[in-house]
Amino acid sequence: MTKKRTLLSWSSGKDSAWALHLLQQDPGIELLGLFTVINQKYNRVSMHATRLEMLQRQAEAVGLPIETISLPDPCTIEEYDATMRRFVTESTNKRIECMAFGDLFLEDVRKYRENQLKGTGIDPLFPLWGIPTSELAEQMQSAGLEAYVSSVDLKKLPSRFAGRKWSRDLLAEFPKDCDPCGENGEIHTVVVGGPMFRKTILVRVGEIVNRNGFAYADIIPMD
Repeated sequence: MTKKRTLLSWSSGKDSAWALHLLQQDPGIELLGLFTVINQKYNRVSMHATRLEMLQRQAEAVGLPIETISLPDPCTIEEYDATMRRFVTESTNKRIECMAFGDLFLEDVRKYRENQLKGTGIDPLFPLWGIPTSELAEQMQSAGLEAYVSSVDLKKLPSRFAGRKWSRDLLAEFPKDCDPCGENGEIHTVVVGGPMFRKTILVRVGEIVNRNGFAYADIIPMD
């Protein structure tokens, strides 16, 4: 069987980590690396607020190279599209055949990604698509995935959720209208351990700040 040369969109959070776990078990996939969008202003992963140092630790734990794509803040949709088109062109030149994403059920997001790759020769993959999120959350936690909540949308949840471990206890406190995987933006996470990692990353929770309607927790790798 010829394996498909694949890159994974790496948010640094639990969903992309679980997508990685599923791809690692797919005999038709050759995973060549990760790519992540970085906010130039804060030098961190957009929305997840993940430090570059943590990204590098994650890539080392996974055993794959990681490429960062810098975007200005603020960033127009035109700037975003142009930057991503350049990255896709570069990937095509490297004979990449697939790009995988950890999206769960947001149709507009999936359609946008499909349109970005249409006609490029690169196929989009969505290994988690359609799995009920309560079932998915249980799968992740039963398998030993470890993650911390790095950002909270304060319109949906109080700031006390920021910096906590993403766990069954935390999910038991979620209001009924909040998705357990945070697919509607309720939370974002930073993964520190699980079956997709060769080793767990030791971390401490640093400062928690409120900015622009979100609470951000600094998840800091320890030596």
